Amino acid sequence: MEKTLATTHITQAMEAAGLSQAALAERLGVSREAVSKWFKKDSFPKPDKLLRLATLLGLPFSELVEKNDPNAPVVAFRKVKATKTTDAHYAHAQSMGQMLKHLVPYLPFDKLAMPPVLKNPVLKYDYLQEVAHKVRSEIGLEINQRIDFEHLILHFKKLQAVLIPVLWGSKNRHENATHIFLPESMTTWIYLNLDVNVLDFKFWMAHELGHCLAPDIRGNEGEDFADAFAGALLFPHELAKNSYEGISRLNSARLQISEINKIACKHVIAPYSVYCQVNAYAEYANLERLDLVPDIHKAATSINSGLPLVSKIIFENDAEPEPARYIESVKKTFNTPFFDILSQYLKESGNGSGLVQTLMDVSALDARSIHAELI
Repeated sequence: MEKTLATTHITQAMEAAGLSQAALAERLGVSREAVSKWFKKDSFPKPDKLLRLATLLGLPFSELVEKNDPNAPVVAFRKVKATKTTDAHYAHAQSMGQMLKHLVPYLPFDKLAMPPVLKNPVLKYDYLQEVAHKVRSEIGLEINQRIDFEHLILHFKKLQAVLIPVLWGSKNRHENATHIFLPESMTTWIYLNLDVNVLDFKFWMAHELGHCLAPDIRGNEGEDFADAFAGALLFPHELAKNSYEGISRLNSARLQISEINKIACKHVIAPYSVYCQVNAYAEYANLERLDLVPDIHKAATSINSGLPLVSKIIFENDAEPEPARYIESVKKTFNTPFFDILSQYLKESGNGSGLVQTLMDVSALDARSIHAELI
């Protein structure tokens, strides 16, 4: 496992202490070039220099050194609007990923062949439309046909992604979906919060599908690709083109938003997704973009407020289903092997509810109930 300096923490501590790299080098008794190489991650301090650095900056070892594990879980969040991802969020999700490694041997997938991924994914309109058309064809959809949850779920299965439907609440969580990729086994695990409205949920599922198709694109670039892919998949070129032609003829923002809402309801996707795809087409065709912000956001919020949560639909308004009902319902709805393989592992390993609590990120009480049901 390669070690490098945690330059972000160190730089913050240096700024607080009023130290430059040159001053740091002088205090540590090393050359400026040596410090520069540490920060470029071309070299690593000797133990005595590392100890002096920790003492000088008042940093614990955990904040001074990064351990670069090539097989560490790769985490991506689909966040609640206006929330911030912190180091604690990533650390927590990585601990979940470490536990998921125990379930890999129990997966019912072909262990000799890997699922298909995109060779050289790029964020270009033509390319995204080509990929969306290919996926829609594999699902068996016509060019203008509405894509439903069942279509997305079947494609997740083809890509050997494990869906983990969870009840994380509608407002008190940082994320509404968590994507964990395990490089060593090349397996993908996707937590989907059911306590969200149906339109947002469909977009998030399509977004996660984009991550599955392009696992090597990570960080903000990966999020941008997944968003763009989701839009192209749910509302492809022909739909965007036809919609633009109709919407652009209307002579007021109110009428244009009303038309977008009608189109969104017909295709069961969010109005803002329609708006974004129509403008993506306009930009591609060198046409004038629609300018409906902030009114389109207000319209989307108004529609979303009247939509049911996915959990309400699946569990028929039962906010806290019994574990047996929860497990059987999500297994059937999402065609997921997660609970079967978790049950196998728990029975063979003898692990208790603590593992369930970590894996599913639920309360201790819920974890005990689910554990009891699975064993």
